[in-house]
Amino acid sequence: MHDEFLCHVTAYGVAGGQRIGVPLGTYRAPTLPLALWWLRDRATWIAERLDPSPECPYLPAQALSLVGAHVPDVPDLLRGWRDDPACQNRVAEQLSAGRLIRVAVHDEVTEYEFLAESVDALRMHRAVPRVMAPPAGRRRAAAGPRVRQPAPFR
Repeated sequence: MHDEFLCHVTAYGVAGGQRIGVPLGTYRAPTLPLALWWLRDRATWIAERLDPSPECPYLPAQALSLVGAHVPDVPDLLRGWRDDPACQNRVAEQLSAGRLIRVAVHDEVTEYEFLAESVDALRMHRAVPRVMAPPAGRRRAAAGPRVRQPAPFR
């Protein structure tokens, strides 16, 4: 059983011709239910900021405008992911099995990425010794080390 989970939310966009990631939050959850709660909470937080209610007291009149039908509805996708019990169960199963989960939604300019992974799985991955073959062309003969013969004097 995996006991701790590391969760990240990042927004990616393009600036100056390069893809730039902006961290929106990180949480080290002591339990699986808290990891799932935090991911759902961040989905809600992003959705509310991208798609606030027109009745919000802090928004000036006429501050909101409709977007075209061709633009992906990120707030709706995030709320749908948050509220889908089958999807949440799959995420819980993957995390419990020690697998990295990634949920990403995007509109025309920004991608929002949710990552979570087991801290135990990370530790186990680092502890596995890496077996590497020597680079091609650098293998030694089975008879022992090579001995270089000195060049004859002229």
